[in-house]
Amino acid sequence: MKILIIEDEANIIQLIRLYLEQASFMVLSASDGISGLELHAREHPDLVILDLMLPGLDGMEVCRRIRAWASTPILMLTARSGEDDRIAGLELGADDYLVKPFSPREVVSRVKAILRRTAGDNAGANAPHVASNEEVRHFDKLTIHIPERRVEVNGQRVTLTAKEFDLLVMLTSSPERVFTREALLNQVWGYTYIGDGRTVDVHIGTLRKKIEAVKGAPHYVKTVWGVGYKFSLEEQEEHE
Repeated sequence: MKILIIEDEANIIQLIRLYLEQASFMVLSASDGISGLELHAREHPDLVILDLMLPGLDGMEVCRRIRAWASTPILMLTARSGEDDRIAGLELGADDYLVKPFSPREVVSRVKAILRRTAGDNAGANAPHVASNEEVRHFDKLTIHIPERRVEVNGQRVTLTAKEFDLLVMLTSSPERVFTREALLNQVWGYTYIGDGRTVDVHIGTLRKKIEAVKGAPHYVKTVWGVGYKFSLEEQEEHE
């Protein structure tokens, strides 16, 4: 599979390239945002490793532009002090992030996990978070077409990122069941996630916004304070 690294530090590119090639990935690289976008458009990589601090066109804008035309999984690289940047990147549609300094072995593990999770219909047993005997789930005004990874609210299609879709599938697999943040991280991210529950909170927030942006859409995803989240068809007043 083809991995595109967009990073301005040559030593980081070389280190990640070494470990990815040892794991049998084909690696492309660009040292700035414009070159990275051009490579992405030309080569159609299976995943992008994207640094947020790029010269010229920064990583946020690169992420935004990629998301405008493609659903390519994106693994962000960011500085430890930039929590706001990490959250903003996730809200733009990045699939995961790693904080510098990081282990190159962890980069490979994250890449493999993201690719397993976003493999779509061919994921099979390697993606328990989307595995289901059901092809379509109907919940009042919400319809989830699982094989096609398509969601409709009031007959209107809603475009979700891979993680948002997988979160919705997981929550709707057992309506009214409360899923802890840890359970959602382990199931949807596909491995024991090294991070905090705010990653889940951000993706739940963007999932809600997209569903509830459709006129007349119920508030399906509920917060259970101090525990996690659940999918519910019961309309009730909750301060979320």
